[in-house]
Amino acid sequence: MLVKYLISDVVPALRTSDTGIKALNWMEVFRVSHLPIVNNEQFLGMISDTDIYDLNMAEEPIGNHKLSLIRPFVKQDQHIYEVIEMVSSMKLSLIPVLNEDSKKYLGLITLHDLVSYFSSLSAVSQPGAIIVLELNQNDYSLSEIAQIIESNDTKILSLYLKPQENSTKLDVTIKINRTEFASVLQTFNRYNYTIKASYMKDEIMDNYYSDRFDSFMTYLNV
Repeated sequence: MLVKYLISDVVPALRTSDTGIKALNWMEVFRVSHLPIVNNEQFLGMISDTDIYDLNMAEEPIGNHKLSLIRPFVKQDQHIYEVIEMVSSMKLSLIPVLNEDSKKYLGLITLHDLVSYFSSLSAVSQPGAIIVLELNQNDYSLSEIAQIIESNDTKILSLYLKPQENSTKLDVTIKINRTEFASVLQTFNRYNYTIKASYMKDEIMDNYYSDRFDSFMTYLNV
């Protein structure tokens, strides 16, 4: 999925002639903590609610103040995963989108847009269990994990990797296409994998697994 297919014009951009109070009102209405500043389709930077409060500029035009604006943006033909990385690392509530030569503001993508997009993916909407493995980064083998799962007549719907902070360990989160997954867990145990967690729908747990497991966590959408 490319960035240009998620561009939204619902959240308006500010102009330098807009006041701080107008910016704060829009942030409240659209439930964001940042807004882009754009004059004549030129992206000047982003302002946050903290910037406005710190400068005590609510009643004055934004352009009356010397601002140290952050200028994060993505281009329309970048992949959506690059948006996630930037939004996450910079703790943004939205990200501006520019054209390929970075000269024209096209719109923005909000954090809500990203969540909605990923919630619509088939891997999320399809029923299935989630398994979280913990292993050393050097021991990670996608082919072996896939072989273990597929040997139990099960398919991988999605797989995510997350390195643990200050550690050589890796969390591998796997969503599979089955809710009855005891045989998959047993096979991972047989291969000496550490199963950090497993999740499934509450109703499936109640009907089929209440006599096999001590407790379960609520099914997660990822």
